[in-house]
Amino acid sequence: MKNLKDIIGEIESRLDERDEVRELALKSSRAIARLSSAAIHGLHKGEDSETSLREAREEAMKLRSVLEDHPDLFHSGSVENALQELCEASIVHAIARGKPLPDPRECGATDAAYLLGLGDAVGELRRFALEDLRRGNVAGAADQLKTMEDIFDALIRFDYPSALVALKHKQDVARSLIEKTRGEVAVATRGKALEDKLDRVEKRR
Repeated sequence: MKNLKDIIGEIESRLDERDEVRELALKSSRAIARLSSAAIHGLHKGEDSETSLREAREEAMKLRSVLEDHPDLFHSGSVENALQELCEASIVHAIARGKPLPDPRECGATDAAYLLGLGDAVGELRRFALEDLRRGNVAGAADQLKTMEDIFDALIRFDYPSALVALKHKQDVARSLIEKTRGEVAVATRGKALEDKLDRVEKRR
């Protein structure tokens, strides 16, 4: 029993370190989620989104470095959720700006977090489509719908167990949102065609 004190001391030291890292990870995850949300909000409001997105990515890279020796914490719920939000914001930002999509490495995220963020991006694109319809920009809404469909086609390729990546729910939600948006765009397209026809008739009078 002479070495019990030493063993307990070493365990306590390791757990203290782990607890400290865990607290840092939680704080960093909250910052990433907040900045990612601000980036998307900025996009919808037509305000600056670049700054928030850049800061979120920088925070994600720092977090990845901090958790290099703690992979279990890196794959924990709070961290994965924050990185998922960052991926969503990065993807939506790239689409809105007409830029190439970032890959998981650029987002400092896992493949699973990236795919889940990609799934969530469909909902944000629907918001853009509805805003286009509200403004009478049917062509813009149709473009958003096409992008939503392209993302869904990519997501539906992944048929893995939830233990690897829990995509089934995201796929189902994306399918539902696309069906709703497709119907709304179709109605708006018919309305626009009728409006154009009436305009032509009016001009011939």
